[in-house]
Amino acid sequence: MAFKRRRPAVAGNFYPADKDELIKAIERAFLHPIGPGKLPEPYLWRRKRSIGFVVPHAGYLYSGPVAANAYYKLAEEGSPRTIIIIGPNHQGFGSLVATYGEGVWETPLGEVEIDYDVVKELVSRSKYLDIDDRAHKFEHSVEVQLPFLQYMFDSKFKLVPITLLHQTPEISKDLANAIYSVEKELDLDYVLIASSDFTHYEPHEVAVKKDSIALERIKKLDPEGLFAVIEKYDISMCGPGAVATLLYLGRLKGAEEAEVLRHATSGDVIGEKGWVVGYAAVRVPLPQKK
Repeated sequence: MAFKRRRPAVAGNFYPADKDELIKAIERAFLHPIGPGKLPEPYLWRRKRSIGFVVPHAGYLYSGPVAANAYYKLAEEGSPRTIIIIGPNHQGFGSLVATYGEGVWETPLGEVEIDYDVVKELVSRSKYLDIDDRAHKFEHSVEVQLPFLQYMFDSKFKLVPITLLHQTPEISKDLANAIYSVEKELDLDYVLIASSDFTHYEPHEVAVKKDSIALERIKKLDPEGLFAVIEKYDISMCGPGAVATLLYLGRLKGAEEAEVLRHATSGDVIGEKGWVVGYAAVRVPLPQKK
């Protein structure tokens, strides 16, 4: 597998292309009233407390403050060795379920190395996952998470990016089983980021109501129920497969419920509530030892 360098696709669009401006944008998200209201203080050592997080992936101006709530919590746990980020494939290129080959991903904050050992193991254990770099060339759902992670942890972690062009409970369960198997085999220290926005382009009140229905299923770690209410109530959530993978993984690891850290819409952030997108930061905690 040839070494590759994945250049930023949405720097200067979803987030600033200039390093200093990007840092300022990230810090504004943390300090925003919808954010945690303070800058993170990453723990120097690893103390794993979470299986993973749901994090939005819109432009930082819109979803950054909500995303910052998830990353503030993750910072308290220190840097994982590996961060698996699963997001939807909005662009339509590449395999239906695609990860990335050996190489690095660049952002204005530096390079992040692909954890190719984990990539190979996941592909070998999944019925659906392929290595297909084309799926990632223009996609933003994974990329926009990296600057937040680099801001907190520099580039001490390795990355496993996965995009889903096809999203079903069967695929999500397959990925969760593969991740769980690799964790056991490699004694892997990781966190899973499920990259998804919620209701798209509806009035604020409608988006809040629809998102709340989806979040109730998420809180109960009910991936089948999540897919069911998305269909029943026409909830235009773009990354249900990523979120469902986290929920299945949570169940495999004995988690009992998820915690909604923050839910808001773009209207809450910028004031225009006639036509909004919903965002949520959700944490799936490790089960407490009894």
